[in-house]
Formats: sequence, C-alpha cells, structure tokens
Amino acid sequence: MTGTFPILSLITFLPLVGALIIFVIRADEEVAARNARWVALWTTAITFIMSLTIWVGFDETTADFQFVEQAEWLGNATNYHMGVDGISMLFVILTTFLMPFCILASWESIQVRVKEYMIAFLLLETLMIGVFCSLDLVLFYLFFEAGLIPMFLIIGIWGGVRRVYASFKFFLYTLAGSVLMLLAIMAMYWQVGTTDIPTLMAADFPAEMQTWLWLAFFASFAVKMPMWPVHTWLPDAHVEAPTAGSVILAGILLKMGGYGFLRFSLPMFPIASDLFAPMVFGLSVIAIIYTSFVALVQEDMKKLIAYSSVAHMGFVTMGIFAATTQGVQGGIFQMLSHGWISGALFLCVGVVYDRMHTREISAYGGLAKRMPLYAFAFMIFTMANVGLPGTSGFVGEFLTIIGVFQVNTTVAMLATTGVILSACYALFLYRRVIFGALEKDTLKNILDLNLREKLTLAPLIVATIFFGIYPLPIFNVTAVSVDNLVANYSAALEAHAATDSSVPDFASLGLGR
Repeated sequence: MTGTFPILSLITFLPLVGALIIFVIRADEEVAARNARWVALWTTAITFIMSLTIWVGFDETTADFQFVEQAEWLGNATNYHMGVDGISMLFVILTTFLMPFCILASWESIQVRVKEYMIAFLLLETLMIGVFCSLDLVLFYLFFEAGLIPMFLIIGIWGGVRRVYASFKFFLYTLAGSVLMLLAIMAMYWQVGTTDIPTLMAADFPAEMQTWLWLAFFASFAVKMPMWPVHTWLPDAHVEAPTAGSVILAGILLKMGGYGFLRFSLPMFPIASDLFAPMVFGLSVIAIIYTSFVALVQEDMKKLIAYSSVAHMGFVTMGIFAATTQGVQGGIFQMLSHGWISGALFLCVGVVYDRMHTREISAYGGLAKRMPLYAFAFMIFTMANVGLPGTSGFVGEFLTIIGVFQVNTTVAMLATTGVILSACYALFLYRRVIFGALEKDTLKNILDLNLREKLTLAPLIVATIFFGIYPLPIFNVTAVSVDNLVANYSAALEAHAATDSSVPDFASLGLGR
C-alpha cells in the first residue's frame, strides 16, 4: 500500500524537529532546561499519537509492506525506501510508546546539560524508528549504526562513576560486530545488484554464500541482543546509564538484534539459518540458565535486571530459530512484552535511586510499609518478569517454548528451567527490597510515588495486564506476516533438500530440527 502522505517519514523525523527546536532555545540555564523538558515531552507524545495512526490504518490481511515511501537517493546505488509490515510495525509503536516515559523519568534526575540530554534522546528516537522502517540495506545500516552515537553520549556524559569505561565498551562491542555486516551488505549488492530489502528477500543466494552472509549478520545482531558470550557489555552499560538510558537499552536497542534475525537471517539466508539453528539453540540455553544463575548472586538491582534481560532474550532467539509459527510469534511477543516490562523495572529502580542514591539491594528492606503504591507497581512488573499467567510476560515465554518443543524437546525442557530460575532471582530481589522490617533509619522517611511517577508507571501496568489477558490485538497484526515468513522459510529448505543432500543432518544427531 503506497500512500500519498509520507506518514513514516513524518514519524521518523518529527523527534529530530523537536531536537532542533531545543537546540535553538536561547535563555538562561534554568529556563532553557525547563523549556527543553517540555519540548521533548510534547514531541515524544505527539510522535506516539501519530504512530498509532499506522496501527489504525494497518491492513492485517496482507504480508506486504505498507505505507511504502520510495525516492531516489545516492544516485542509482541505493534508494530512500521506507515501509512496515506486521513484524516491524509494532516495534515502531513500542519505540514511540516508551520515549515519553523516558523523558518523564529524567524530569528531575537530570540537572546538568539538560538541553543536550533531551536532544540526544530525540535524536536517538529518530534513529531507532528509522531502523524498523527502513526497506533499504544501506539506509538500515546508517540508522542502525548511528544509534550508537547518542547512546554513547547518554551513558558517557550522564552516567555513573564508571560511565566512560561502560560507554566505550558498549560502543566498541556493537561497532565491531557491525563491521562484518557492512562487508556482507557489500557482497549482497555485488551478487544481486541492489540493496533493496524486499528484492533481497526474494533473491536466492547460493548455499555456501548464505553461510558467510549469515555469520556476518549474526556477529552484529548477536552482540546487539546480546547473546552469550558477547553479552558482557550490557550489565556495565545498564549500571552506569541514567534510568532513561537503561529503559531504552533494554526496551528498544536489544530488540534490534531480534528484529534483524527476523528481517534478514530467516528470509534471506534460510539454508544457513537451518544449518546454524543448533548452535543458536545451544547459545540460547546457556544464556537462559547461566545468566539466571549470575543474576542470583548480584547485589546491584540494575545489574540483576540486566542479566535477567540476557536470559529473556535467550527465549527470543530460541523461538525465532525454531522457525515454527508459535516460536516466531512467541519471539516477537516476548520482545514487545519485555520492552515495556524491563523498561518498567528499570524505572522502578530509578524511583528509589532518586531518593536514596544507591542501587545496592542491601540498602533497602521493608519499603512496603512506607511505599505501598511503589510495592504494588514493583510487584506487577516482577510477576510479569517471572512469566506469571495473566501478565504479558507469560504469553511470549509460553509460545516460544511450545514452538521449540515441536522442533527439539530437549532444548525446550532445558529452557523451561529458566522460568524457575527467573522466579528465584526476581522474587529474591522483591523480598529483600519490599518486605521485611523497616529497620534502616535512612528509609523511615522515604516517600511513596509522586504524581509524575504514577503517570509514568500506570500505563505500563495497564499494558502488562491487558496484553497478558488479551494478546489478540498483537497477534492479529503479526499473524499473516509470520505465516508468510515461516512458509517461505520451509519452502526454501524443501527446495534445497530436493537438489542438495550434502547439508549435515543435525536432526539425526538430536541437535536440530
């Protein structure tokens, strides 16, 4: 569906307009900071409202890209090509949904260089939306890589004590993986003669070439998610980042890796995806179990939630590469749900950090007596993180396990232990922070949620419970696109099997499909 009104470009670049307005604000520091906050809040709120029009006008009966925009760019080499399908559209909504909460969470905690901080966040929003809307590989790569810059600055300038170390580690890890993806993009252009994503999805790359291309893209997306063992940048980045930075890291940036697997690895390199699925299953199971045990021994609340994110992303990669309808649907739903649940958990940590200026679990205890509303909100998100039925966290995990069970029962059984372990570390955190005696003098005058914090957490609670009970609106959007993806993937494997019997039979070894 090609519209005459460039709605995707408007949504993508509207935050950039807000950033330019903030840039030209001229006033004393206090007035400029106040104006910057309000401009950023209104810009992100309007962007979210406008993004909902995509959902309203989205045709759920087709797997084709919709709201397509195309124009000549960079000569004949590449085009400015934008569009969304049932897989990418909801990630655009998730991005615009979380951004106003990031601005609200930074309202009082950020007091230094407020203008620059808000500009960085608005620029980051434009780049993140661009990743999910791009239908050209060069355009995708530019958005994908440019997003490193504002997040690097957000961690490095407004982060904690070790912010410089954490920001450089984040930047170098993610950049190193993406260099290989750039080489793969060049190879694909030389092979097909275009960087147009829909054209490349329909291309038939040779099996040997698929292997190398898959590995190059995997290097970038695995770091971004992040998968074990290239996950070590994430805890450091989360601990040092300001609260809103952690929300975006967990809520959106991690999802770019999973989105990349869905947009590129499975549809463009199906033979290689099937070949390497056992490796992905192994890495996913290790991530789920190992990082859950690591989370159990953490004394920093942010670091515990960061390791929890790595474990939950293990369910996503496992579901995606199961390449079953339930597995892929579960992976997408898990990414969306984890986006607002993990973001909400980091916001909850930010609430008490703003009051006590420590994230050490041992510094708290008995908060239920002084902060009942906070205890209730924290409980909802903790239960969702565990995967309690009735919350959105349950739906994604359940579907991914069902999807993987159809392919490999051993992998599914091992992954299920992660659900038990997540209950251990999440309830351990909640018990030590919320329950027990209120013995520490520093906590006896702590205040419950204020109006701004209530407005920040309430919509996230609603989303967690609503989509946990009624996930159909999300499945209606993704169903046709996922069915099309799985059908094309299976057809490609069948065609290859009919012409080539040299591919190793992992299934006979009990490892693969």
